[in-house]
Amino acid sequence: MARGWPATLSDGLVGVRPLVRRDASTWARLRSENADWLVQWEATLPRGEGNAPESYGATIATLRRRAREGSAMPFAVTWAGDMVGQVTVSGITRGSALWASIGYWVARSHAGRGVTPTAVALVCDHLFTKAGLHRIEISIRPENAASLRVVEKLGFEEFGLAPRYLHIAGEWRDHRMFQLLQEDVPHGVLARLRGDGPAT
Repeated sequence: MARGWPATLSDGLVGVRPLVRRDASTWARLRSENADWLVQWEATLPRGEGNAPESYGATIATLRRRAREGSAMPFAVTWAGDMVGQVTVSGITRGSALWASIGYWVARSHAGRGVTPTAVALVCDHLFTKAGLHRIEISIRPENAASLRVVEKLGFEEFGLAPRYLHIAGEWRDHRMFQLLQEDVPHGVLARLRGDGPAT
């Protein structure tokens, strides 16, 4: 299992917990209701790379296997106990690197309530403390204003542009690259978001 996994974290009405099989119907409903909201930002497979999982069962089976192998942490994002999105930690690398990347989405009905920044902050703090990571990376398409606001609020530092970084909606798309280091947030990411401690 990934170090620090499984984990359930919360701050007020916002929480994150492991994705489980019984989330299937809620996950499918959220994905269906928010298809036009999400599809423009989500990775696709280039020709010749097989087929993407078509069901929640296949998706969660892959994520759970990666969690057992120590390379991922698939979290459901909750609001007042109800699932409203997902934060996925992937590419967990230990040894001399100690880093991982984070991806996230939230239902349009809960956008603008601070759910995503809080959920990502909770996960970042967990990765820096319980999982013992040093660096967290988030890649974002330049057109994704909502996601860019999340990294801005959390104090991620932009370190470059990756041309044609990921295959999304049938094309290779540029991404802006952001990182946060453990020493950047000695008081924690959630504290920084709240303004409870120094930013550096």
